[in-house]
Amino acid sequence: MTDLAAAAGQGVAALSRGDATAARTAFETVVAAGRATPQLWLLLAQANFQLDDRKQAHAALDELLAVDRANLDGMVMRGELLDRHGETRAATSWFEAALRTADGVAGLAPVTIAALDRAKAACAAASAKFDAHLRSELAASGVDAATVHPRFAEAMAITTGVAAPYPQAPTSFYYPRLAAIPFHDPADFPWVAAIAAQAPAMRAEVEAVIAAQSGLAPYVEAPENRPSKEHSLLGDARWSAYHLWKNGEPVAAHHAACPRTVAAVETAPIPHIPGRGPMALFSILAGGTHIPAHNGMLNTRLIVHIPLIVPPGCRLRVGNEVRTVEAGVPLIFDDSIEHEAWNDSDEPRAILLFEVWRPELTAGERAALTAMFGAVSSYG
Repeated sequence: MTDLAAAAGQGVAALSRGDATAARTAFETVVAAGRATPQLWLLLAQANFQLDDRKQAHAALDELLAVDRANLDGMVMRGELLDRHGETRAATSWFEAALRTADGVAGLAPVTIAALDRAKAACAAASAKFDAHLRSELAASGVDAATVHPRFAEAMAITTGVAAPYPQAPTSFYYPRLAAIPFHDPADFPWVAAIAAQAPAMRAEVEAVIAAQSGLAPYVEAPENRPSKEHSLLGDARWSAYHLWKNGEPVAAHHAACPRTVAAVETAPIPHIPGRGPMALFSILAGGTHIPAHNGMLNTRLIVHIPLIVPPGCRLRVGNEVRTVEAGVPLIFDDSIEHEAWNDSDEPRAILLFEVWRPELTAGERAALTAMFGAVSSYG
């Protein structure tokens, strides 16, 4: 046993000084005695890898991964071995598997972290290579991927690993067979232009709200009698709300203070659901604040933003699309798709935010959903 331990130590020392031949001989002595551990199989694979002995390197990794399927170093080495010999797609599958396995794992050794960094870089390089291949082949077929349609370009980005798919994932209620479109074209909503035209008057009202600092509440509040969900802005006044309607009820003092805004919102197809809607408010985001990625509660609605006070550096991401927020320019989006927002300035950003029915829902569906949501609210 002592001799075998010494042999293993000699192999490690040989690897350290770059003598892969001596290292392999030492490790094979331990293997021949039937004393190989997962770590020794990894070391033997490493020696064979350095010697570019593909067959023996794969054989050692087979032994390692048979007893330790989630060995990150072995997974990355297998990917690198395949990549070295031009098997890019197979290699990428091993790199991606290692990265998925490592996600959220703490306390990794520096050598393993370095291996995972190589795996990330290899995945990025493979993605770029694959993208170039696809574009070249498409061009040969007379297809310009950038001009077909935005969703084709997004599909390309997802296929090549540059982007991820972002489906609808509402946290409370999912209604099937609705298109997952991040941003909708305001031109498709004939009522929105008249509301946006009221932006100067609505801006004056929200400026008065900010100046008075009255009636504001944190946008994210702990629910009564329910466990709070983790949120970096829970109870944080940096993201504040001035509710015009809350839980479907008008806030009388706020209606009196902001009559032009209330009148504008009432022209939109807002849901009227007891205990739930209308929902409309001023969303005020302090400078230097990031609203982290999250999903809304329902996919039966769309969210409308009418930006009123917009310093430079304000952005909104929905799915794979990022829009610059511009004063007076409406944004209509599906908040059941993951989204986040930034105010990178030193000044507050204020928008009018309200929900509307999705236009593809029929009158019958809206009536049925209103009754169903009411039943849900009355339960328990």
